[in-house]
Amino acid sequence: MDKFTTLTSPAAVLLRQNIDTDIIVRIERLITLGRTELGPYCFEALRYREDGGDDPAFFLNDPACKGARILLAGRNFGCGSSREGAVWALMCVGIRCVIAPSFGDIFFNNCFQNGVLPVVLPADKIEALADVVRRDQQAHPVTVDLEHQAVRAADVAIDFEVDPGRREALLLGLDEIGVTLQREPDIAAFQARDRALRPWIYF
Repeated sequence: MDKFTTLTSPAAVLLRQNIDTDIIVRIERLITLGRTELGPYCFEALRYREDGGDDPAFFLNDPACKGARILLAGRNFGCGSSREGAVWALMCVGIRCVIAPSFGDIFFNNCFQNGVLPVVLPADKIEALADVVRRDQQAHPVTVDLEHQAVRAADVAIDFEVDPGRREALLLGLDEIGVTLQREPDIAAFQARDRALRPWIYF
């Protein structure tokens, strides 16, 4: 998993509430496609017109949002069914951080497991960031500093909270397996003691 320390990028704005995982990526895409092939289908219900053409109003089709790795989102982002593929789809279009007033619980957990940082901020703070971004995405990038737990854009600076264990894992680029493997000497020592006490278990 890639480390997350400090990210500076143009930000995209999608402040619509209750964006569920089916809107982020439809379930049938996950049946036929690998996790790195989901980019064209991320937000497809919002991204494309009925005739299949691009909707120029949507951020993924907006040249001003090119290179955006940060998404400013609305309340309850990632709600609905548990679908890790929703995080994979966001990663395929370059999103590495989502800032929202609240998240679906399972989506929130899946973000950390895949190296995406979900930041919870009050709606008015996100609107202040969005106001800066709307003036000019390229001239006013957003910086998300996980080391100092702060979001900055132009003259706006906002602190955020994050679970210390999850923060450390992202800073080091570790998923749950990686965190467990950090304790490999302790695990090996336990197994050696247990083997001596209960050798029959190991045959």
